[in-house]
Amino acid sequence: MQRKRWSALFLALAMAGCQPATDKLVITGSSTIAPLMAELAERYEAQTGVQVDVQSGGSGRGISDVRQGLADLGMVSRALKQDEQDLTGHVIARDGIALIVHAENPVAPLTRDQVIDIYTGKLDSWSLLGGADRPITVVHKADGRSTQELFLEHFGLDGDQIRADLVIGENQQGIKAVAGDPYAIGYVSIGTAVYEADHGVPLRLLPLQGVPASLATLDQGDYPLSRELNLVSQGELQAQAQALLDFISDPAQAEIYHAYYFLLATR
Repeated sequence: MQRKRWSALFLALAMAGCQPATDKLVITGSSTIAPLMAELAERYEAQTGVQVDVQSGGSGRGISDVRQGLADLGMVSRALKQDEQDLTGHVIARDGIALIVHAENPVAPLTRDQVIDIYTGKLDSWSLLGGADRPITVVHKADGRSTQELFLEHFGLDGDQIRADLVIGENQQGIKAVAGDPYAIGYVSIGTAVYEADHGVPLRLLPLQGVPASLATLDQGDYPLSRELNLVSQGELQAQAQALLDFISDPAQAEIYHAYYFLLATR
């Protein structure tokens, strides 16, 4: 009888250990949103004691993980597509995508056709653009990244047309690649690029269609390659996920968004 009682106790403990933690939330996806979300999550944990695990990996991962039940919320740095309408998007901020070069690169603003020719391999030397007689290092985003999808869409390009020297995932990889190579060109989140440039990283943001890549032009609605930053969910939000969403969407958090060079969306 005693053995049966112990067996039942062990079974109950084992089953309890298999249940999902009620004081933890998992958020995965966009590397553009992840640094901001990590900061907000840390503040939320300090106030509530609820652990928030933030993992990057790209917007595609955020979509996939939410659909599979692996994440409570997915970070997606674009609007939802037609085939993603099974999910609910919660817009938390606005951002844009900027072309970046090394701070020492003297190249003038590029035309749309010049950007297309660079990324398709038709222009392969900076000397053809008024710069040094050096090959252009083309830095491109990996598949599954919303930054890549929006870049290709804006310039009317197909992924098969791209001739890249380096394919990166995270925004920080793109920043490091361009900051470490005076002859590289890439594209990343405006917020990330401005933040790093303001903190001494040798980058220069190129205007797009004559419009400077800045929070000011983004806020005015003038910048041509802007996007919404979303948290996505499936089905009705659980109470803890809703509480977190309310916390990070509160206008009182605007200062944190600005610190990361994003614009807090109005609800």
